Amino acid sequence: MRPGRRKPRLLITLFLAPTLIGLGLFTLVPIIASVVLAFFRWDIITAPEFVGLDNFARLASSPTVRVSFLNTIGFVATAVIVQLAVALLLAILVQSRMPTWLRTFFRSTLFFPLILSAASVSLIMAYLFNQEFGLVNEVLGWLGIAKVGWLTTGFGAKIVVLLVYVWQNFGFTFLLFIGGIAAIPKEVYEAASIDGATGWKQFWQLTLPLISPTMLVASVMAIINALQIFDQPWVLTRGGPGDETRTAVMVIYESAFRQLDFGGASAVGVVLTLLIMLVTAIQFQLSKRFVFYG
Repeated sequence: MRPGRRKPRLLITLFLAPTLIGLGLFTLVPIIASVVLAFFRWDIITAPEFVGLDNFARLASSPTVRVSFLNTIGFVATAVIVQLAVALLLAILVQSRMPTWLRTFFRSTLFFPLILSAASVSLIMAYLFNQEFGLVNEVLGWLGIAKVGWLTTGFGAKIVVLLVYVWQNFGFTFLLFIGGIAAIPKEVYEAASIDGATGWKQFWQLTLPLISPTMLVASVMAIINALQIFDQPWVLTRGGPGDETRTAVMVIYESAFRQLDFGGASAVGVVLTLLIMLVTAIQFQLSKRFVFYG
């Protein structure tokens, strides 16, 4: 190898080294450690004890774990549909004919919730939806509606967690759809209008097929993020009332840092990771039939 070629490669290696070291130490090593730890019983205080598949067997027989996964799956099914629908509707409205400054204003405003801390937003929402002195119940009282136990009933707590999560997270999906819609040539719509396709017909036969790759990316990311929900239910309800809003990641946190059952927490994490991988693989498999790469 010529000496002149070694220098650029050495520089490239030096520039990449901090990132590679960071990924190795803070991503790869913890993943491997979690998988290994799932087969041990460990409480930090005593030495790890190999227990094989006992941690996974305990998960299968635990009502709390079972309910948390059902809650998580139910939340994902609802939140992702609402998030995609709201983001797509707003993206279409913003991309419709309006002044450029107004379009920029809406893009910035609708994206803004995403940059806020989930914990701080949830804390504020907990006050807004408080049954006794919350602003939401105050407004309902002006309309003659009795106070609602938003965070003290199962259905109410699920609705609040859903609303807070979607409000804070739809901004990124909204921007993805904005980009997808903006990439569609105007000539396509003009040709469709000449052929008599307008309104709903244009949306169903043109817009949806042409943004289907964007829809795939948005849905994959939305499902992965929703499966890992923690901040909103933890701050708003602590998983209650009962286990109504307890999620899989909350069980991981409680098992590890409250019960010092790091083996059990790692086992839940492994199962959740496998679930995410399975759902993502199914999405990409289905995309072969429904995604149009024009």
